[in-house]
Amino acid sequence: MRNQIRYGGDYNPEQWPEAVWDDDYAAFDLAGITTVTLGVFAWAHLQPAEDRYDFSRLDAIVERATAEGRSIVLATPSGAMPPWLARAHPDACRVDFEGRRHVYGQRHNHCPSSTAFARLSVALAGRLAERYGDNPSVVAWHVGNEYGGACYCDRCAAAFRVWLRERYATLDRLNDAWNTTFWSHTFTDWEEIQPPSALSEHWRGPNHTAFQGITLDYRRFLSDALLGGFLAEKAAIRAHVPHTPVTTNLMGLYQPVDYHRWAEHLDLATWDNYPPDDPSPVRTAARMAFAHGAMRGLRGGAPFWVMEQTPSTTASRDVNAVKRPGVLGLWTWQSVAHGADATLFFQLRQSRGACEKYHGAVLDHAGRTDTRVFREVAALGAQLASLGDATLGARTPARVAVLLDWDSWWAVEMSDGPNRNLRYLDVLGAYHRALWNLNVLVDVVPVTADLDGYDVVVAPLLHLVKGDLPSRLRTLVERGGTLLTTFLSARVDEDDNAFLADAPGPLRDLLGLRVEETDAQQPSVVNPVALDGRVHEARHVFEIVVPDHGTTVVATYGADFYAGTPAVTRAVRGDGEAWYVATALDDAGVTDVVRRVVDRHGLVGPHADTDGVEVVDRVSPDGVRHRFVLHHGDHAVTVTSEVTGTDLLTGRRVSVGDPLTLNPTEVLVLS
Repeated sequence: MRNQIRYGGDYNPEQWPEAVWDDDYAAFDLAGITTVTLGVFAWAHLQPAEDRYDFSRLDAIVERATAEGRSIVLATPSGAMPPWLARAHPDACRVDFEGRRHVYGQRHNHCPSSTAFARLSVALAGRLAERYGDNPSVVAWHVGNEYGGACYCDRCAAAFRVWLRERYATLDRLNDAWNTTFWSHTFTDWEEIQPPSALSEHWRGPNHTAFQGITLDYRRFLSDALLGGFLAEKAAIRAHVPHTPVTTNLMGLYQPVDYHRWAEHLDLATWDNYPPDDPSPVRTAARMAFAHGAMRGLRGGAPFWVMEQTPSTTASRDVNAVKRPGVLGLWTWQSVAHGADATLFFQLRQSRGACEKYHGAVLDHAGRTDTRVFREVAALGAQLASLGDATLGARTPARVAVLLDWDSWWAVEMSDGPNRNLRYLDVLGAYHRALWNLNVLVDVVPVTADLDGYDVVVAPLLHLVKGDLPSRLRTLVERGGTLLTTFLSARVDEDDNAFLADAPGPLRDLLGLRVEETDAQQPSVVNPVALDGRVHEARHVFEIVVPDHGTTVVATYGADFYAGTPAVTRAVRGDGEAWYVATALDDAGVTDVVRRVVDRHGLVGPHADTDGVEVVDRVSPDGVRHRFVLHHGDHAVTVTSEVTGTDLLTGRRVSVGDPLTLNPTEVLVLS
């Protein structure tokens, strides 16, 4: 098979008679499908009873895919356990936040601490690897599916205590971390500790907790417990398959699981791209770019795979609109622009029943190849084939980093005060969207990332500060870089306890200010902020800042008793600058601040002021730069080319200064 971006998706031929398979593969040939993901939800027919395995159906499926020349992503089926397992081992089912033991049903339905589930899932993973591991068509192993969810059972409580012993070693250290002198919570025995559920530390839902430290640690524990299941299956595969990549499909910007804690254990980062509904296609594109960047950032900028996207429509929302003509190709090319070396669908043939029977697919229930969706899939397959290996392994030459931190995400949204209307991703998204609108090349990285290669670090809502991050940020600034951070940053340590110092704690001297008070108001309350001759709206949180001598006031509040006090500041440290935004500015205000920061380094990208035009560069291992120009807007625009190159999709030659008219959903890949 020609070396190219992998193209295909989830295929479940066990749902149909073998006569249908002939039609499927004929259609796959027409569509340019190179890769099939098999066996994701196959546990019930692979192991019909605890003491009995049956691989005959999967044997036939794998043999057919191999004979057809398709690459195979082979899954372990632990994403949904079979009914017999729950009947034989009821404690494999989860206990929910309200303390109810679930009976069999749904998926994501197993307790991560269940010994029976662990034993059976690992055994099946080992048998699959032993049976199919030497098949050269298997190019990757896909463990489980979309890990997530929580359990509050007695087994998880016991496992949580073990996790806490390993983290804290002593009850004295734990009590200090959780500040248990508050409300007489001091623990004198490990067995006294309970999972923080609706029956213990919570009273109005998962984000309303009396002791944030306990809940923060339980979320860390659950992420690690799910990771433990993945690692156990991976080890079973590795016993038979020493080199083929082992991964699982992540879900992008998904709060319950800290993907940074998982990153080093994934041979390949993959994720499922189902962006939230938004009436603006441009905002949707910016959100997807944010998620692509976060997935690329898991493995130091290495390419990732899109393991799932829908060819047309989802089926899980109240209203499920189809993708408009051209959007399928546009979104796919956007993923390639941001680092995807594979782009796969869910699903290749539409399910005949259950909750995903109306979920989009390459082939509909009738198996037609003359539909609009199939024609677009086939046209995209031909484009990817013509591109070949030109972008495989290419990386993004970003000089700007956005810091994404799950601990801060959890801590901000479970905090009592100052404003429960505040959402971590909304704030990060606003700053990323400003960078995206300016066509700045951006990496989205963890707080532990090496910052030496960046000129600018954008760290909104960096609420929880841990490790040596303050010193690394100071080094960035003093060597000439720029730090941009915001309100509520550097307020708490890794245990979610407030720093006993002026806010913003360990960043106070670097930022050149102290926060004296923090006001919060209802979303309808607006405070005007004057910045660069324009007035912007600020909402939610209004910090009253006292700047140090020498700190420049860039913008001020226009209302309330703190009118005229700083809303945006800039401090010079060494050869660089540290910026602070003390309130939640509207999008235009965020963009004005971001533009000033990146313009200092000459990093504003091409066509930055053209609404909906996205420009992304990738550099191949051989040093060739590929520029992707994608138009997400709803009307044609004309821009002037800033590069000379050849469009790899059409063969058209483009020179510097040439006018480029871009229609909605149009894509150029200039080499």
